[in-house]
Amino acid sequence: MSRPALFAAAAALTLVAGCGTLTESPTQQVLVQTVLDHREVAGVGCILYNDAGKWFVTTPARVEIRKSSGQLRVDCRLERAAWAFEKINSRENGTLWGNVALTAGVGIVVDRNTGQGFDYPAVLTVEMKRFDAGDGRAPPDAGRAVY
Repeated sequence: MSRPALFAAAAALTLVAGCGTLTESPTQQVLVQTVLDHREVAGVGCILYNDAGKWFVTTPARVEIRKSSGQLRVDCRLERAAWAFEKINSRENGTLWGNVALTAGVGIVVDRNTGQGFDYPAVLTVEMKRFDAGDGRAPPDAGRAVY
């Protein structure tokens, strides 16, 4: 193999190694657990959603979600007794920064669009709040950003 061909092959392998779209899975498994009054509560229905999809679970549960650079929203309800609404930010993983160095920033655009350069926390602990028994109204969808 000639020197230029060897160099080209090594450069191609280096570029592929830094690209999350080629080396990372588009999905991620997370554990969803719910807590009320500092105790884990089972049997809570939750909807998880981001710009890449929507998933339904009954806690505690593991669920495979699609990665995204955007927030993951978690909306949980327990039979008119308690509720939760949280926004969980994704974080850049190591492949995203490898793209900056190895692809002169071209791969970072691709990884941002596919979400594969980002991860959510592996364990999502959702803090439940009791419904106000006095007025019986549904909870607000204000949510708080975590992570």
